[in-house]
Amino acid sequence: MLKAPNWINHIEYEWQSPVWGRFLAEFTRSCCLTRFDQRGNGLSDWDTPEISEDRMRDDMLAVADAAGLEKFALFGISQGAAFSMRFAAEHPERVKCMVLLGGYVRGRLLRGDPEDARFYQIGYNMIRDGWGSPDPVYRHFFTTTYMPDAPPEEGACFDELQRLSTNPENALRIMEMNAHVDAAACAKQVQAPTLVLHCKGDKAVPAEEGRRAARLIPGASFIELPGNNHCMVGGHPGFQEFFDEAMPFIRAHSR
Repeated sequence: MLKAPNWINHIEYEWQSPVWGRFLAEFTRSCCLTRFDQRGNGLSDWDTPEISEDRMRDDMLAVADAAGLEKFALFGISQGAAFSMRFAAEHPERVKCMVLLGGYVRGRLLRGDPEDARFYQIGYNMIRDGWGSPDPVYRHFFTTTYMPDAPPEEGACFDELQRLSTNPENALRIMEMNAHVDAAACAKQVQAPTLVLHCKGDKAVPAEEGRRAARLIPGASFIELPGNNHCMVGGHPGFQEFFDEAMPFIRAHSR
């Protein structure tokens, strides 16, 4: 399985993280998971001239080729779902199946919702004014949105992941790219069997955005998970339910 890039990553720190560590470990119990830090963050090059949907697609293809993945399952979280839809539409011969979690087809500024536009502007200001600060209050805006049910230890870990993973300039570039993502046309062209999962109370991406993706992708199934988190954190509602649904689906379509 190839994991598409999403918001902010750090391929080494995530293994130690109480936010992502258990999730990754559970995934790799059942499949070989290939993942990478998207350009502009983590251990990938921060000094990059272009951060765009086109380059995300190109990087996914480059990683798949370098890893020797001829035909594989795709896993996309959040905006990684949109990148996965585009990849699957443009390279149908490479994709066995697709699992999307907390994803969306339309970026925040393309949904026509004043609240989404307001959230974008607040987030933009938070990154611009205080992302690199040792005071986590600026980054905590995102943490409380992505993980409202997280206890302080997990929230602090996600704050630190964001600080370590990129600089304010790249965080703004990534945020702007994500806000203007539009994968609607690609979603309609996907041929791979697709499972869309979304937490009912997701505060970062409303569950209706996941339903929209499932409606646009031919033959896709939608499953609503319990909980309010955008991230699947061990011990929280939705974590075990995700694996109970996703792993049988992957096995059934990866033979």
